[in-house]
Amino acid sequence: MRELILNKLEQIEKDYHVNILLAVESGSRAWGFASPDSDYDVRFIYVRQKEDYLRLDEVRDVIELPINDELDINGWDLKKTLRLLYRSNPTLFEWFSSPIIYKETPFAARFREIMNDYFSRKRSIYHYISMAEGNYREYLKGEMVKAKKYFYVLRPVLACRWVLNRNTPPPMLFSELASVELPEYLRPEVERLLEMKINSPEIKLIPRIDILNEYLDKSITEIKSMAANSVEDQNNDWDRLNNLFIQTIGLE
Repeated sequence: MRELILNKLEQIEKDYHVNILLAVESGSRAWGFASPDSDYDVRFIYVRQKEDYLRLDEVRDVIELPINDELDINGWDLKKTLRLLYRSNPTLFEWFSSPIIYKETPFAARFREIMNDYFSRKRSIYHYISMAEGNYREYLKGEMVKAKKYFYVLRPVLACRWVLNRNTPPPMLFSELASVELPEYLRPEVERLLEMKINSPEIKLIPRIDILNEYLDKSITEIKSMAANSVEDQNNDWDRLNNLFIQTIGLE
């Protein structure tokens, strides 16, 4: 599959006349709890030819390939990426900390050197708690639930706790988050659930786990309250982003 992904990335560069600066895995495989039939979620950052950035008519700033049962692949343009970093987009922090890298260039190292300076505690918490609350409300309220959905709520809840306790972007791997932020009394249940998730199809249904639901319900309410009282911490420095943009497209 890795060879197929690398071939797809190479074809994208040819078809769209771009250079891919970073390509990573971003979904459950990067989080460390993929099921046997989980698809591959490939995300990439690309740069166009410098002439494209000097056009009066805007060029589309995303590349999206048709999704199939195995592979979901899309990417963001360099300019879009840097603008989103300015706004402390949490997804970017995940892409640039993914443990599964398909392609990397010196741009990625330069990006990582400055990205934490644009990290916003408040925006990160709002991002993850919104994700947790939405998945909890939609998937974990019934008597029978999909086993995998627990991790789509647990992971963002633990990410919020990481941010609140450390004021840094949370790690990508669920195991790293859980080792630090998961309460001790929940560990046996979560370890059992994780083993089931990794060894069962995506559609595996299980009875609702009340002890986990109680923890998640309480955590979501608590974190939302803390997020509302967080101070805005926006970094307003465009200079380094402009310099990185100019350097990357070759105008310097």
